[in-house]
Parts: sequence; structure tokens; C-alpha cells
Amino acid sequence: MSLDESRDPTPEVGAQTDIARLGRGQPTPPHERTADEERAAIDWEKIAATPEFTQLLRAKTRVIVPLFIFFVLYYFALPILVGFCPELMKKKVLGQANAAYLFALSQFFVAWTIAWIYTRVAARWDTMAANVNATQTKGGGRS
Repeated sequence: MSLDESRDPTPEVGAQTDIARLGRGQPTPPHERTADEERAAIDWEKIAATPEFTQLLRAKTRVIVPLFIFFVLYYFALPILVGFCPELMKKKVLGQANAAYLFALSQFFVAWTIAWIYTRVAARWDTMAANVNATQTKGGGRS
């Protein structure tokens, strides 16, 4: 059986789809850069000094820190209440379910709500990050 050369799936060496760097003259495309090449292509100190980046970090901190603190307090409230207020947590609230079980189940809803809030706010951060990127592109990073 002969091999039809037109159907040969072997990539052509040096072609655009060849991922090996075989002495190309042009710069490496972004999707083929190594981490070191990527790091060298962007002036991170310059980005960190921009007001847009500082504003992005502040916006993230204003949301993430309070949500984290609330979640940790809510999460640890159950074992603390069970340990220090066992009679309160043993009270039947809904049928056979006591306050401790309902509190434990409520943690799922709290986590989902926090995740929902985070995704809604993170969409705004994406826009802010795009502005930081646009500033970097306009200002011309190290390329």
C-alpha cells in the first residue's frame, strides 16, 4: 500500500503551525512565548505605578477582604455556637431539624451568595484590567 504524499499529516518544518523554534527571523508569537519571554515583554513596575492599576487593586480589596472576613466569621460561628451555646443549637426549628443543622445548611447558601456577588463584581474588574492593558499598550511596554 503506497502512502499518498498529499495526505501526509506530518507538519512542514518551519511552517506557521510548527511549534519548534527553528531560527525564525520574526518575534515569537504571543501564544508561543515562554514565561521568561512574557515577563520580559511587559514592564510590570510601570504597570504597578499606574493609577488605573492602583484603582483596580483598591476595588478588589474593598470587596474581597469584607467577603472573606464575613465568610470566615460565619463559617466558624457554627462550631463556636455548638460549643458555647449547645442548648440553643439543639432547639428544634423546623420539624426534626434543629438550629445547628439549619445553620450548617445555610452555609451552602451563604457560600453560593458570596460566589454570586464575587462574579458580578469581578466583571467590573475585567473592564478595569482591560483599561490597564490598554494603557500599557498605548504607553508601549518593553517588546
